[in-house]
Amino acid sequence: MATARKRQVSLADTKYYHCISRCVRRAFLCGEDHFTGQSYEHRRGWVEDKLLELAKVFCIDVCAYAVMSNHSHLVLYVDDKKANRLNDKAIVMRWHKLCKGTLLTQKYVQGEKLSKSELIFFNQTVKQYRERLSNISWFMRLLNEDIARRANKEDNCTGRFWEGRFKSQALLDEAALAACMAYVDLNPIRAKMANTPEESEHTSVQKRLTSATEGKQPKQLLRFAGISRQIMPKGLPFELKSYLELVELTGRIIREDKHGNIDNSCLPLIERLNISPENWLKLTTQFTRVFHGAVGRASSHESYRENLNRKRRTNMSNCEKLFG
Repeated sequence: MATARKRQVSLADTKYYHCISRCVRRAFLCGEDHFTGQSYEHRRGWVEDKLLELAKVFCIDVCAYAVMSNHSHLVLYVDDKKANRLNDKAIVMRWHKLCKGTLLTQKYVQGEKLSKSELIFFNQTVKQYRERLSNISWFMRLLNEDIARRANKEDNCTGRFWEGRFKSQALLDEAALAACMAYVDLNPIRAKMANTPEESEHTSVQKRLTSATEGKQPKQLLRFAGISRQIMPKGLPFELKSYLELVELTGRIIREDKHGNIDNSCLPLIERLNISPENWLKLTTQFTRVFHGAVGRASSHESYRENLNRKRRTNMSNCEKLFG
């Protein structure tokens, strides 16, 4: 039985989550249909564009993504503090970019004065919008619904485009976050859709590399803030250069036409997270096979389990084996 979404998300333990959505009708619905020869490759662009558009509105940042032929991978960061910090008008304006809102919210935006009774309902609505703007389920709902409608219109049909629910994994510590991001960014290489990260279309690593050549970080993605420290700005707790080197070297190793050993001195991120080269390779090639729930070191699981009042400890043997 599937676990309720509220039993999987604990922002007190982690704000990072890995989400996966899969097509339901045919294996290559988003890529090329081998039966008819028709290409649906342009739909990958739909997903990427909508994803980055929603990230501008929601208080949710995109850390990594890969849009494949029949599924998509996202690593998201929930910025609930930002949602709580925004004033009521900012919340309503953001939500109106996604949906029409209510008569009261429309009236408020137009500058009309609300009565006391109307203010009660208005405040309840704003509270609801505030919660939704930092809610992964609403983010994924609006992303997948938009793509499904466009695909159904193009195919002149009705019915599901995606599976009923997206899969979600909590990433409980830096080791799990780094492994999952590399796993996501290397999806096209593992699938033999690309030879290098910079050739990996519709991925976050390609976007980061394009900006890196200009000495910048892409504004659409959560930036790398450097090594984790006590007083730290918002951003991924790694160095951009180290992460890109990590992805490149891992990608070389998983390619079938290249063999060799990982030199720890070339992978400062792995050294810092204390993951063996062998375990790192397994993590970045078999992440979703090895883990089916929250991911992180054993110590990270305790608080997560207690906050969600869960008795079962999923993935513990693999987490202990691979993360140490």
